Amino acid sequence: MTPFTILSLIVIYFGILFLISHFVSRKDSGNEAFFKANKNSKWYLVAFGMIGTALSGVTFISVPGEVGAPNGEQFKYFQFVLGNAIGFIVIAKVLLPLYYRMNLTSIYGYIEQRLGLYSYKTAATIFLISRTIGSAFRLYLVVIVLQRYVFDFYNIPFAFTVLISLALIFAYTYRGGLKTIIITDTLQTFFLVTSVFMTIFFICRSLNLNAFEAFETVKNSNYSKVFFFEDFVSSKFHFVKQILGGIFVTIAMVGLDQDLMQKNLSCATIGEAQKNMFTFTGIFVLINIFFLSVGALLYVYAAKNGVEIPTDLNTGKPRTDLLFPEIAFNHLALIPSVIFLLGLTAATFATTDSALTALTTSFCVDFLGMDKAENLNKPNVVRNRHLVHVAFSFLMFLVIIFFNSINDSSVVGMIFRVASYTYGPLLGLYCFGLFAQSKTVKDKLVPIICLLSPALTYLISEHSKTLFFGYVFDNELIIVNGLITFLGLWLISKKAASETRF
Repeated sequence: MTPFTILSLIVIYFGILFLISHFVSRKDSGNEAFFKANKNSKWYLVAFGMIGTALSGVTFISVPGEVGAPNGEQFKYFQFVLGNAIGFIVIAKVLLPLYYRMNLTSIYGYIEQRLGLYSYKTAATIFLISRTIGSAFRLYLVVIVLQRYVFDFYNIPFAFTVLISLALIFAYTYRGGLKTIIITDTLQTFFLVTSVFMTIFFICRSLNLNAFEAFETVKNSNYSKVFFFEDFVSSKFHFVKQILGGIFVTIAMVGLDQDLMQKNLSCATIGEAQKNMFTFTGIFVLINIFFLSVGALLYVYAAKNGVEIPTDLNTGKPRTDLLFPEIAFNHLALIPSVIFLLGLTAATFATTDSALTALTTSFCVDFLGMDKAENLNKPNVVRNRHLVHVAFSFLMFLVIIFFNSINDSSVVGMIFRVASYTYGPLLGLYCFGLFAQSKTVKDKLVPIICLLSPALTYLISEHSKTLFFGYVFDNELIIVNGLITFLGLWLISKKAASETRF
């Protein structure tokens, strides 16, 4: 598959997205459509489209790559996915009813009503920082693939590739926002899911395996171990750590994240939003099984055909997250390569377009008050929303450039590691709000607590082997961060004049 072919397909792909954006937003590009999709989204479209948003290019490339990583990860990620599923159910039964009952545009409005203005601004700021970093990591992963296999051929600088990618996303989302994204993400998720199944089909055909033989090959390979119960103290792979990490990372990164909750809140009723979440959970678990299976088959294929794991061009270290594109672009036929490219592009841009819309929404609502009825569709307010959208696009560009200069590890691990630090205070804030109803806090001190908590968490993580008899943290570190935040809020709290239930 030549660089010109790849580039041509990307141009056609974005042409389709631009057409969808034009038809969806031509009659309504106001703030109500941008923020809430006029609150009339179909739950089944939201459920299906959320798959693309939740999975991203990280799942598409890094998860299959890590199946055969030198540290022996195999299918350990599925333990984390099971924790995710439990977290999604908690969100559907606890957080969504709360958000609908309070009729929120930004979910951080709950923190304002429960704890105060400084707490509210702190929660919104945490989201802006967390989502910008997380989305930049995800987009970075795909841009380096495009750079390596397309734009290096034309001697186009990495920074320009990033800039063009973000400019294209901005171009089809700045008018319709969430209203456009509900439709485009549905299409992109279709490409993603189709790509996974077709990739398995073509790899199996290359290996001369039918469906049953492929299942047996994966099961009997050295990559298929799912549950890890050995060495709870020092192993990051232990079942309990992965399950707990999956639950609380999901609650924080999905349930307390404006991006994915914004889609749920665009449904007309809480019943439809919950149907969306339950349907999404089932599809999410199933599709991750297939992603892990793709990983095992990729390594079987690589071993049979002498394909080596690509190395980082700067450090020379193996990059397992480049094995999938290496095989797709350089070892399979044209059609599998096209299918891989569509899936990768869909997974990445479905995540990034959604994130930019959510970041814009949060800043416009939480800091500029654009959701007020008197402001909602004023021409100057809509223009200011466009400026905020541009600003976040440029900020993400800067973060990706910075990350490219320092990163030398697997992106999927990096994302969840960063999430443990950035989303932990959000977890603590919401837990305090929900479970300490008889308490109120000294609002002006909350930002200090939310700054100290990640710092203390980092120190605990770095010295955990000494402090806790050799214990090593993984994704469950977010629980420690949330607990420290909760305890800090308790220390600056006092008994409320009257207990308020939300």
